[in-house]
Amino acid sequence: MAISTTKKNKAVEKVKEQDIFIWHGVNRKGKKINGELPANNIIELKAQLRKQGITPSRVKKKPKALFGLGGDKAITPADIAVITRQIATMLGAGVPLVQTIDMIGKGHDNGKMRKLLGEIGHKLSSGIPLSDCLREHPLFFDDLYCDLVASGEQSGALETIYARIATYKEKAEALKSKIKKALTYPIAVLVIAFIVTAILLIFVVPVFQEIFAGFGAELPGFTLLVISISEFMQAYWYMGLGVLFAFSYLFKRAHRNSQSLRDKVDKNILKLPVIGDLLEKAAVARYARTLSTTFAAGVPLIDALASAAGASGNAVFRDAILEVRTEVSSGMQMNLAMRNCKIFPDMVIQMVAIGEESGAVDDMLSKVAVVYEQQVDDAVDGLTALLEPMIMAVLGVVIGGLIIAMYLPIFQIGMVV
Repeated sequence: MAISTTKKNKAVEKVKEQDIFIWHGVNRKGKKINGELPANNIIELKAQLRKQGITPSRVKKKPKALFGLGGDKAITPADIAVITRQIATMLGAGVPLVQTIDMIGKGHDNGKMRKLLGEIGHKLSSGIPLSDCLREHPLFFDDLYCDLVASGEQSGALETIYARIATYKEKAEALKSKIKKALTYPIAVLVIAFIVTAILLIFVVPVFQEIFAGFGAELPGFTLLVISISEFMQAYWYMGLGVLFAFSYLFKRAHRNSQSLRDKVDKNILKLPVIGDLLEKAAVARYARTLSTTFAAGVPLIDALASAAGASGNAVFRDAILEVRTEVSSGMQMNLAMRNCKIFPDMVIQMVAIGEESGAVDDMLSKVAVVYEQQVDDAVDGLTALLEPMIMAVLGVVIGGLIIAMYLPIFQIGMVV
């Protein structure tokens, strides 16, 4: 028994060490196709291709990255959303679960994803439930994901649950993308503006300063101010850059390690004009979407609220949802508990109340999620349209001010002459 187990472990290690081959060939219809597949050698790869009705014309081993550079990309939440939809589609088409995982893994172009799905597929084929296989990879599959899969396994409707999980993940990633779009654009433009201004102050202004030194006349106050800033930047730019990097690093580290700091940031960011309102709508959308998905999957309301609290994305809403959970567990209706928190919009509370009366809470929450996701989309578009002229105005004032400061002495000399 021990010998067979050892052989099995060695076989698994051999599968994990397979090389990736790039192949070109012709299918049964005569169409040229290509792709990548793992195999122990070229002979094994060609045999795999022929089984699929493909005649290989050119096969070569995929070169490995030098010193780890240019290798396989890290697995992102968006990647998990994509494979979740693929699993849901194949299960809905009647493909067995083990075969589904195996096919998606072998066909994926990211080696790390192939390895992940290969490990899951191997344990799944040995009789371990899918939810338990996924729990061994918490970095990619959180508790909510695994709980929903476990619910589907217990109810015998895994394909239906996976379709709901896929929709949930896709909506969550779309919402996250919209928030990033709203925050990234102005930050990127301001960083570029700062870099351009620094270049002008450090390299361009000194050239004009040398020219002004030969004038022998008193310079305007605005020009002297800009020259003073330029001299400071030339003398201490490295110190300023070092302080900026040090502050960014220390803040990021403290934010990652300190729950109280994260809570304070979440609380204060909701007070920002425009951005705060956008993040509130996003938090409500996440809450409604998560609760709708978990409740519809048969997860008890108390557990569903715990999952929604973790997925809200903001400490203020997390604490409010946990408070709702406590009051609901003591027998209070959810809409009353939400009203007591004084953070949820009236429309959301009324929709939940209607859902509780009609017995369709999941359906009402799904509609709330759709409404607020659309509001986030509209807010992002509106924010972008609002910020564009404001950013252009700021750039015009800053860079235009520098140019005017440099040319002002020249204008004055021209007027005297």
